[in-house]
Amino acid sequence: MYTLLTGCSKGLGLEICRVLLDSGEKVLGVSRSKPAPLLELMSAYPNRFIHISIDLGDLDAIDKIMELVNESNIALKAFVNNAALAYDDLITNLNRERLEAMYQVNVINPMVLTKAVLRNFLLHDSKGALLNISSISVHTGYKGLSMYASTKGAFEALSKNIAREWGEMGIRSNNLVCGFMETDMSASLSDEQKRRIYARTSLKKATTLRSAAEMAAFLIGENAESITGQNIFVDSGTI
Repeated sequence: MYTLLTGCSKGLGLEICRVLLDSGEKVLGVSRSKPAPLLELMSAYPNRFIHISIDLGDLDAIDKIMELVNESNIALKAFVNNAALAYDDLITNLNRERLEAMYQVNVINPMVLTKAVLRNFLLHDSKGALLNISSISVHTGYKGLSMYASTKGAFEALSKNIAREWGEMGIRSNNLVCGFMETDMSASLSDEQKRRIYARTSLKKATTLRSAAEMAAFLIGENAESITGQNIFVDSGTI
């Protein structure tokens, strides 16, 4: 059985992909591009890693993903909703086109994909796990992140309610709330901006990709069988 992972080509998604594959899991990864580190994983694990090149901003993206899943009769055991589009700005500068594009990638398409994954769980009688990668910005304010945080907050609410709706079928749903990490999303921040952000944490440093990825792997695994409907914080002690 496979774990469906979106945004697997870089940052946290790539690290989650690596952790899962290294531990013997099968991964169905989705991303727009295939940079060198992802190609290395594809080469290292040809029998356990299937990649789909799709832009989740595409309105037909979900149909394309599920066509492959159905045609190959792939049984899913987990879905990690990791792919996200960041549109950072003050609400007074809101650009409707960019806002709608972000909601398409961060909320609408993942919600439609969640519907399809749940049906796959039921079809294959899988007590599957859903994991939404969320952000600390939902729980503590950061200047310029109000619109981005709203997309993550929307999915946190969805995830918690799915846990109630499908728990009796053995299906679990959780949110992994990540602190600021050294990724492409934070690359535009100046050193001074990063210093102020990390100063707000207990550890006074960035959240590591490895710690977040290891927690993601744990939460979708059998050892977390009693954990559902939760926000699990990996944030260097921001909250």
